[in-house]
Amino acid sequence: MSTSTSADAENGGICVFLCDLWAVFGRVGGSSIQHPEDPPATLGEMATPGFDIVDGVKIGGGSRPVYIAGPCVVESRDFLVDVAGRVHEIAASHGVPVVFKSSFDKANRSSESSFRGPGEEQGLEALAEAKRVTGLPVITDVHHPEQATRAAAVADVLQVPAFLCRQTDLLHACGQTGLPVNVKKGQFLAPEDMANIVEKIRATGNRRVLLTERGSTFGYHNLVVDMRGLPTMRAFAPVVFDATHSLQLPGGLGHATDGARQFHGPLARAAAGAGVDGFFIEVHPNPPAALSDATTQLSFDEFDRLIAQLEAVSKAVREVAE
Repeated sequence: MSTSTSADAENGGICVFLCDLWAVFGRVGGSSIQHPEDPPATLGEMATPGFDIVDGVKIGGGSRPVYIAGPCVVESRDFLVDVAGRVHEIAASHGVPVVFKSSFDKANRSSESSFRGPGEEQGLEALAEAKRVTGLPVITDVHHPEQATRAAAVADVLQVPAFLCRQTDLLHACGQTGLPVNVKKGQFLAPEDMANIVEKIRATGNRRVLLTERGSTFGYHNLVVDMRGLPTMRAFAPVVFDATHSLQLPGGLGHATDGARQFHGPLARAAAGAGVDGFFIEVHPNPPAALSDATTQLSFDEFDRLIAQLEAVSKAVREVAE
């Protein structure tokens, strides 16, 4: 066989191999994955109508991004009020809408000795005080159906943790409060799988559902973010990008989760470029000393700089998408 004939055969084999790969992987997830021959959807076509996440603050439907920001966990009442004040101040300096977040109980910490928070009663009291002092709306997560009504007495938005995102009773309980419900996408789910979760909440008559992308499991001790999942999920609910939990390296420290905080800017800016409807950002006055997620929370200065970057990118995206 001549050299040219041999090269042609080899190249032909490579082409067949690549075509076979496309046949297998290009159709993962069914019709929700676009193929090269399909016309590209615009950001507007991918987005669902927005709604008021709190009075006067709309999320989705082409509105400017909403920021969900605060410390990972309630470390103390005074701590929470102080952090809420700084978050309010920074958000106001940029003129952006913000919902203050924190957890009263981190029920899924890595080890038995990890700090979980003050518990439901004291945690909700601290959130209520932060809300009273700053005037900020608040969001917190619930782990059991019976917590939903009690948390709804304080919170303006309820959140379902990623590990519990398919728990039907929990989703129904949150939906039945009538409050907006933010569901974190499980690290084990494909983006299109979240459509079923949205329908579970909407079955209660509650249409105010948003979804948060926080990374997907990629082997052991690692998460990756597939940016294609953001427009995929925006087809059935407004989508928030979690700029800090996406940095986690689960279990990477053995007794706790490690993280790669240095990538918060590139990932968050990429999500802004994909046209997300909001950003979830955990902030702490001294991240290395945080009692939870010390390797991924941002400082106030980092939070301040990141908002400026995300606003610039999001504004450009809205302009070109019109």
